[in-house]
Amino acid sequence: MFQLVITALDWFGVAVFAVTGALVASRKQMDIFGFALLATVTGIGGGSMRDLLLGVPVFWVGQPLYVGVCVMVAAVVFFTAHIPESRYRLLMWLDAVGLSFFCVVGASKGLDTGAGPFIAVVMAVITASFGGIIRDVIGGESTLLLRKEIYVTAALAGAVVFVASRGLGIADTIGAIAGFATCFVIRGFGLRYRLALPSYKTRAGVPPKN
Repeated sequence: MFQLVITALDWFGVAVFAVTGALVASRKQMDIFGFALLATVTGIGGGSMRDLLLGVPVFWVGQPLYVGVCVMVAAVVFFTAHIPESRYRLLMWLDAVGLSFFCVVGASKGLDTGAGPFIAVVMAVITASFGGIIRDVIGGESTLLLRKEIYVTAALAGAVVFVASRGLGIADTIGAIAGFATCFVIRGFGLRYRLALPSYKTRAGVPPKN
């Protein structure tokens, strides 16, 4: 049952992140091939990096339909991107959903390959954030990682909740729901109220001694 849940989250996560990539393409007024490129690299980028680091077959190579979904999403968004009143706001909230899906999927796949809890959390953060980083770099957007709003922290918290729940013997499905909810709520509050962790402040250094 849980594997079905994770598989569903994986497909939804790829599709949702593909939408965000296509929305960035619409903001940059790209052609249909630009839409397909940004949708695909955003949808599969994080999972690809995770699988390469874990030394397992890259998930979409054995199941090319993942790429097909990204391309189909790109085509749909190409003809409908003008409908939302604010594409940027929609982009941010869909990104929060994708982030929440992928932090659970990444943590689960990390644990399933035999990685320890710490590495599983790292894989969750990579899965959840790397596709968005590629999207923003290619699309010429300011990457979410460099903004003050809470982002990676949300994925980290969701992954920790899921990994901890498995360690405590809680049913994986419940742990997945809790991890998703934790990530989405934290990221949602960050978006709604522009919450941020304390940032580094420039200050005078220690003067050299003579």
